[in-house]
Amino acid sequence: MKPKKKNKKSPFRKVNDWLHLWLGLFSGIVVFIVSITGCFYAFQQEIKDVIEPWRFVEAQDAAFVPPSVLLDTAGVYMPDKEPTGLTYSNREGAAAVGYHTFDNGKEAFSVVFMNPYTGEFIRKMQTEGSGEFDFFHFILDGHRALWLPHNIGRPIVGIATLIFLFMLISGLIMWWPKKWNKSAYKKSFSIKWNGKFKRVNYDLHNVLGFYSLVFAFIIAVTGLVWSFQWFGNSLYYITSAGETKAAHEHPHSDISGAALSDNMNLPVLDRAFYKVIEQEPDAQGFYMTPVLKDPDDAIEIIAYQDFGTWYDRNEYFFDQYTLERYRTDDDVYVDASFADQLSLLNYDIHVGAVWGLPGKILAFLISLVSASLPVTGFLVWWNKKKKKSNNSAQKYENPRAKKTISC
Repeated sequence: MKPKKKNKKSPFRKVNDWLHLWLGLFSGIVVFIVSITGCFYAFQQEIKDVIEPWRFVEAQDAAFVPPSVLLDTAGVYMPDKEPTGLTYSNREGAAAVGYHTFDNGKEAFSVVFMNPYTGEFIRKMQTEGSGEFDFFHFILDGHRALWLPHNIGRPIVGIATLIFLFMLISGLIMWWPKKWNKSAYKKSFSIKWNGKFKRVNYDLHNVLGFYSLVFAFIIAVTGLVWSFQWFGNSLYYITSAGETKAAHEHPHSDISGAALSDNMNLPVLDRAFYKVIEQEPDAQGFYMTPVLKDPDDAIEIIAYQDFGTWYDRNEYFFDQYTLERYRTDDDVYVDASFADQLSLLNYDIHVGAVWGLPGKILAFLISLVSASLPVTGFLVWWNKKKKKSNNSAQKYENPRAKKTISC
């Protein structure tokens, strides 16, 4: 009988397969770390809500106390420290004042939680710089920079993520059957669980890689927006049909010295907050920068429309002397351009929060599969290498052995 002809690969397929193999081996450990830490981080908010009950208060049919009351309370527990952020949650959430500081060159971040209806102190937390281990800060540091200094780790993560994008495309080329028949369908879309370990491992790499491809691609792209400014600008250019992303600039207050006409005894931040409350009675959270460092700084208050997501927000800027509202192109999410909306959606898409709990579960599963791909891919390569070594050894031991002919 005539021996079966082996299907020869085209030069393109050979180069594609070679790049897929060696780039995968080169970036595998970084992709694994970034993906597995992404799994842990997917439900960080839900886990914190369970283990940190002080983040919640009993909802009341009453108005929130103004920012000045919260700042006064927090100042008692953080004397001589300047607050960097103030947050109101929804009706069941505690308010918080944050302090991001650098003491003797070391970064520190502390939060004072309070009852938003009374201003009463609940708890003080120091999540960085205290010497105490913070699990999710540890996970996030690994996800972003591999626990290295950020100026070193973040570029490494970015380059590995770019390679991962190529791996997804080259993997699809390798996965694509030469002929679409019943056998090809079964091999490409299902895992042979009753097969030997090598076959199951190959199917886990091949089949799960295909099913997760689109979502893994989206997660990788949204991550690259933070890794490289040029990537974020390029994505904006494409999604805006050729427009350049404008630099993020806040409006500036008029320093001509105009004074508030009335209620001079009420702090300007409180007045601005009340103006936002009038416009946003159903907002699910607020964030503001409580301290204006420069005479021409504008007051900034963000009103979040949905609890648990960050993209759908309305941003308010006020002149600190006249409380005149300043507008920007993307200060209201629903009125922003598609490219600006996509930029605001980036984080929520990355973590799956844009689709609620099902989206976070999906992000967790995709991250888990992404973490498995370097492992299963390495085992596929190792098994092939081991098989070639065994075949070479057999030929060396019996050089007269004839080649097997398939019939």
